[in-house]
Amino acid sequence: MIILGIETSCDETSAAVVNASEHENKVELLSNVIATSLALHAKTGGIIPEVAAREQVKFIIPVIEEAMSVLKNPQEEIDAIAVTVGPGLIGSLLVGVETARTISYIWNKPIIPVNHLFGHIYANFIRSNSKLRTSFDPELRTEGQNSKIDNEIEFPAIALIVSGGHTDLVLMKNHRDIKWLGGTRDDAAGEAFDKTGRLLNLPYPAGPEIEKLATGVEKDVYHFPRPLMDSDDFDFSFSGLKTAVLREVQKIKDPSFDEIKNLSYSLQEAIFAVLTKKTIKAAKEFDVKSILLGGGVAANQTLRKAFEFEIRNLKLEIPLFVPPKKLCTDNAGMIAAAAFFNLEKTDWRHISANPELYFD
Repeated sequence: MIILGIETSCDETSAAVVNASEHENKVELLSNVIATSLALHAKTGGIIPEVAAREQVKFIIPVIEEAMSVLKNPQEEIDAIAVTVGPGLIGSLLVGVETARTISYIWNKPIIPVNHLFGHIYANFIRSNSKLRTSFDPELRTEGQNSKIDNEIEFPAIALIVSGGHTDLVLMKNHRDIKWLGGTRDDAAGEAFDKTGRLLNLPYPAGPEIEKLATGVEKDVYHFPRPLMDSDDFDFSFSGLKTAVLREVQKIKDPSFDEIKNLSYSLQEAIFAVLTKKTIKAAKEFDVKSILLGGGVAANQTLRKAFEFEIRNLKLEIPLFVPPKKLCTDNAGMIAAAAFFNLEKTDWRHISANPELYFD
């Protein structure tokens, strides 16, 4: 089954083609093309929705054409179109949804609506070929085989989606039975990184820069609070962390480079301590066979190592699955994969963007 995926929930414009085998229950990524307006948003320290939507309009057709170039006859070979319908920025979502509706109408192909949050989970169920088109660039890069093959993932599984806008824990009993356990009450983990980054005058997005600054620091100088780490639920709260950082910055007044490194390390330690403890608590409580990470923050190598350390330390025999870095951030490959495992084909007339979409 060949699926064309389209993802335009925020500032990335992405299209992908996957070959999904119903017999083998596997998804092979044939192309995953991404154009981003990140450079524009970096100048303003955050995403401006109107700018993001205008860039989506500019890139959507070239990106789709590039993604489909791996096929000899896209109109005949594509079986369905998967598109992100939410959550996200309404202007950006509309570009992808209306484009998918148009292709569906002209080519008489069914549409599969996809929740962006589920997409991040299903990035773990993808494997890529050895010559994968991965970026909207004249000199297309290649990415090697993904070592995490989907049939290694066993249910039940705990999935942590951790990104700029969301921090959520879900229990997956199977592909059709996914239950939300808890989420952020205020700022998501990625949002806490970005807001703290602005306090420290770091470039946007701040997460990768904070990870870089924290590398090599060995002592948790500030030991910021771990909000809700020991609560009985599976909720998260990170808004208080940026207040704690603000207080320290105000005390210091003009932080030196070493002080910024220490602040970055202590912030990262606090956030990751909560994420690992809550996720592993859920994994033990529900006796799961797999732990899955997804979302932009999952690209952080320190977070991956923190999970691996805790799993070994607690002597848990639960495998950890994390997508390759390129599949952690927003991309259409994960949308196509989610569509395959949750096939809900519908008519183009019944698809609409929903920026407030969440877990059912």
